[in-house]
Amino acid sequence: MHNRHVATLLQSALDDTPVVVIHGARQSGKSTLAQLQSSSNGIPRRYLTLDDAVVLNAAKSDPSGFIAALDGPITLDEIQRTPELFLPIKAAVDRQRQPGRFLLTGSADVLLLPGLADSLAGRMQVLSLWPLSCAEQADSAELNRADALFEGDWQALNLQACDRQTLMTHLLAGGFPEAIARSNAARRTAWFDAYVQAVLQRDVRDLAQIEQLTEIPNLLHLLATRSATLLNFAELSRTAGLAQSTLKRYFALLEMLFLVTRVQPWERNPSKRLVKAPKVFLPDTGLLCHLMGITQDGLAAKPGLPGGLVETFVLTELLKHLAFSQHGLTLWHYRTQSNIEVDFVLENRQGHITGIEVKASATVDSKDFKGLRHLQETEGSKFQQGIVLYSGREWVPFGSKLWAVPLSMWWSKPPA
Repeated sequence: MHNRHVATLLQSALDDTPVVVIHGARQSGKSTLAQLQSSSNGIPRRYLTLDDAVVLNAAKSDPSGFIAALDGPITLDEIQRTPELFLPIKAAVDRQRQPGRFLLTGSADVLLLPGLADSLAGRMQVLSLWPLSCAEQADSAELNRADALFEGDWQALNLQACDRQTLMTHLLAGGFPEAIARSNAARRTAWFDAYVQAVLQRDVRDLAQIEQLTEIPNLLHLLATRSATLLNFAELSRTAGLAQSTLKRYFALLEMLFLVTRVQPWERNPSKRLVKAPKVFLPDTGLLCHLMGITQDGLAAKPGLPGGLVETFVLTELLKHLAFSQHGLTLWHYRTQSNIEVDFVLENRQGHITGIEVKASATVDSKDFKGLRHLQETEGSKFQQGIVLYSGREWVPFGSKLWAVPLSMWWSKPPA
């Protein structure tokens, strides 16, 4: 059992908010985390899962009666299967506004589900639970590493040399708890095969009533080859042989199920000529390696690591730490029309930014800071730090507010 980054935030939300929603990809640990919440304000909490056929049938046959019959704090697992419950939950909360009354989990982005954002506006808090971070796997979940990066707090990060073998292990395993538990590569492959099949056969049908599913797995494989690149629907449409309208519908479904995610472009200076396309990522490197056929032997045989894979790894870690950021950090990418780019930009509520560039290699030189220097020069006092994350040994300054930092920062334990 791993301590989760959002556990403390979840408890705080249950103490003052009537409806708390934990959403994230299937098998990311939502049910386990929800079942740990055994009471609310000293009152025992009942747990029901809508994966149970009897519970599901009862909820669908009479949504209002189902909710009205539930006394005290209740956890409803896999709420996306019955969006009919949202309005009865709203009515129940309006009658009795009790903190922590409903704890909901969903394997789809609940903010994109029909009716939820409107019906429960002002009554709920939504928490994102991604697969396990490297820090959670190392039982070192307390420190928010995105906040520490933003501040340049290297002492808190306890920076150590990045071991290539450890990095490859994290890349291949990803963060799904069951996949990590399978050290045998063949058994992990079997798990990912079953996972993809279950999500596409079950969750896609639940959300969209699509009977012909052969095109969506093909699209997911295609997007895997483009992880960490600019999202171009016209090119994807041609390659996939799908009309853009169909492609965008399928992409939205994959996004709703947390199988793909976008990072939007950062733009705060209207005088800049910037690329306005988002970047697309698969938010788990284990799944990405599975879909692309990347193996331990394949990685070990090459002198370097795939740049897109390592950038995707950093994206996944950032998402997991942004979910409980004390600074309220948001994530962007930056690229000008003259191809000056920064892989990631972190921005706080005051508009201050830290730029992050990702290098798969074990060495860094001054050229790797080109985009970060551009951002530093153009944004002035808003610029906090410029960081190149790389697979090397030392954290080294490359100028004022510019640093090379080992990728091991994601799993190094802070000093006791």
